[in-house]
Amino acid sequence: MKDEIKALLLIISLSFGLTIVVLSLVHLQSMIFPLISLAVSDSINPCTFVIYTMFLIALSLKESISKRRIYAIGLAFVVAIYISYYLLGVGLVIFTKSIPTWIAGIVSILFGGYTVITGYLEKSRVAGKKKVRKSIFRQEASILGAFALGVMVSFTLLPCSAGSYLIYAILISKIGKALTWILLGLYNIIFVLPLLIILFTVGSITESKSLSQKIVQRSRELSIVAGSALIILGIYVLFFY
Repeated sequence: MKDEIKALLLIISLSFGLTIVVLSLVHLQSMIFPLISLAVSDSINPCTFVIYTMFLIALSLKESISKRRIYAIGLAFVVAIYISYYLLGVGLVIFTKSIPTWIAGIVSILFGGYTVITGYLEKSRVAGKKKVRKSIFRQEASILGAFALGVMVSFTLLPCSAGSYLIYAILISKIGKALTWILLGLYNIIFVLPLLIILFTVGSITESKSLSQKIVQRSRELSIVAGSALIILGIYVLFFY
């Protein structure tokens, strides 16, 4: 079995397991399907891998950088994305509190269709891709620099995942405040999971870069799968949620 398929299966199985356990513990089994559909489709979003591949390539070009240093810098980058995305999610939850749930179903279907079409046509949805590339390759190989880069990159991912995140925010904004923050945290753990898996489970930076590049090459298939999942979720929300 190819490495990229193994990685994707690991991502999906961990996502399923973590989601089911947490939602069962807080008695929110009805959120299992929506959360899995949205978080997994977002976590395997080709846009994320495009930017992460740039980051790994930039790291691999740095001379005399140890494996431990790569892990520390890569982790700082991922943590920055997690924190930034979580805070963006807090804003979305507050913004969507008064929006009816059925709107989430319509947005899911529309955004799913958009994802399928742009994926099939292989159109990039990364905002300011050239600017991001320059920033990544210009950045020093430091933990602080990687963290700052991760914060900036979070905003370039919005055109790719704003639909999924908006849908999720609408759904969880109707739940109690404490549980909302837990569900938001869970979504973002799953969102960064593929980046952590690539960083820590592959033997070297060269192999990590190669694996990430191979996943990017599957961007059409990934977009179609993610978009189809969003369309199915939209129908589910409209008729059964």
